[in-house]
Amino acid sequence: MASGVSNEKKTDDEQSSKENFICLCNPHLEKMKEDILYHFALGTGTHDFPALFGDVKFVCVGGSPSRMKSFIAYIAEELGLGSPGSDYPNICAGTDRYAMYKVGPVLSVSHGMGIPSISIMLHELIKLLHHAKCSNITIIRIGTSGGIGLEPGSVVITRQSVDATFKPQFEQVILGKTVIRSTDLDEQLAKELMQCSKEINQFNTVVGNTMCTLDFYEGQGRLDGAICLYNEEEKLQYLKEAYDAGVRNIEMESSVFAAMCNLSGVKGSVSQERCY
Repeated sequence: MASGVSNEKKTDDEQSSKENFICLCNPHLEKMKEDILYHFALGTGTHDFPALFGDVKFVCVGGSPSRMKSFIAYIAEELGLGSPGSDYPNICAGTDRYAMYKVGPVLSVSHGMGIPSISIMLHELIKLLHHAKCSNITIIRIGTSGGIGLEPGSVVITRQSVDATFKPQFEQVILGKTVIRSTDLDEQLAKELMQCSKEINQFNTVVGNTMCTLDFYEGQGRLDGAICLYNEEEKLQYLKEAYDAGVRNIEMESSVFAAMCNLSGVKGSVSQERCY
């Protein structure tokens, strides 16, 4: 491993916490009188987190606020907790950064586009769930993605998130040092979601690796960006290499999602990646 690169490994206590409560890997939070979740416009000094969110068991996150509002309306109908035409208020109405909706045990949160945006959201979401004393949480990222070797409309349940060189890792520079974090996702959850897909039998569904890129255009080999210094043959060769490495779709959030779920002891899945 190159100089300056460090690996992080959870302790046995952190591993065991995965079965129950959220693990906050930050001892500094214990010294704070109030934790302000700035980008949610929420805070422990102004909101009763256990009362508001203590019953949450499932969190679904996706890119756009409008999509996550539509999702919570759908879930409310499916669970019999809402009526047609019901409105669901945005819990984060005090900010325009993210939107959050809740019905019963389900929380629906937007995360914007790309690793930086979802990373900020996840830091505050994980703290929210911890302050609310939530346990046995499942977080699922839903959204669209670019498929590789799949028919449009297919659904990919992610086994591993890989970077643009097909390595299952998330790389981040912290205090000038490169930190490598695992991007494996919960295997049992992937199996359960695949079984659900078979029972519903509405979409072509596969389990595969998801490539997470830092860019929508050059990073994903597109030919229609403002800058493109490769040709179509090189693009197709790269996509073939990705497919041979087990990659079935491409998006821009899964790596940090997987890494942060792992460190926080949260059962996570990048599922329902609807390919276009």
